[in-house]
Amino acid sequence: MLILLPPSEGKTAPAAGAPLDLGSLVLPALAGERATVMGILAAVSAAPDAPAVLGISERLRADIEANTVLDSAPAAPAHRVFTGVLFDALDYASLPETARRRAREDVLVFSGLFGVLSLGDRIPHHRLSVGATLPGTGRMSSWWKPRLTPLLDARAEHAGVVVDCRSGGYAAQWRAPADRTVTVDVFQVREGRRTVVSHFAKHTRGLVARQLLLAGPRAVHSPAAAAEVVAAAGAAAGPHDWTVDLLPAAGSKPGRLEVTLPEQHSTV
Repeated sequence: MLILLPPSEGKTAPAAGAPLDLGSLVLPALAGERATVMGILAAVSAAPDAPAVLGISERLRADIEANTVLDSAPAAPAHRVFTGVLFDALDYASLPETARRRAREDVLVFSGLFGVLSLGDRIPHHRLSVGATLPGTGRMSSWWKPRLTPLLDARAEHAGVVVDCRSGGYAAQWRAPADRTVTVDVFQVREGRRTVVSHFAKHTRGLVARQLLLAGPRAVHSPAAAAEVVAAAGAAAGPHDWTVDLLPAAGSKPGRLEVTLPEQHSTV
């Protein structure tokens, strides 16, 4: 099983700890490419026009300054650095140890700076969107795609089902094998009609990832089995009050796991 997540724009800066070790990150063969992006990002972030180049508000100057000390700043596991709605819903810290181990092994977080990370990878505070364009690289999603594809294709050969919770440019970094992949699409019933929503989407995807990690790869052995696990969570008493539909893969298009929230829904 592989679960693909986007990163979080919001991060908790590590207060202490050893600095980043590129050789320790998942897919260590990318160490050279990661060092290249870090160097370019540091130079861009030190320039007066950094906010405009990076597409970051001047109010986030501290995030920009963090990009200039990536190789010396304290680092911490990604599951502690990434914050925000999706990662709050995943709630790594409260998972049983077996599920936490699965999370470190089976979850890949896509990144504009590092390409891809595991939740156990130790990283510093940083800010670089996958939609940003750096001198010499172009758009980060396009730069990373040919570098990630052969390595992730090889990893996916032995991974079983792939559950893709990414969106936007992060989904463009690597196309998972369609026949074994399901994307997670979130809808909500409004005035009796099902509509696409963004407000609850990240939270719901975090809950979906959590349920799959709790179930484990033996239970999540196919797209249909993944849908059954998520549907069972919705049918049970508790906050996961959703229904689930599975649309099978068709040609080069992966399957779709459609989660529909009721009209009266809360993240609490």
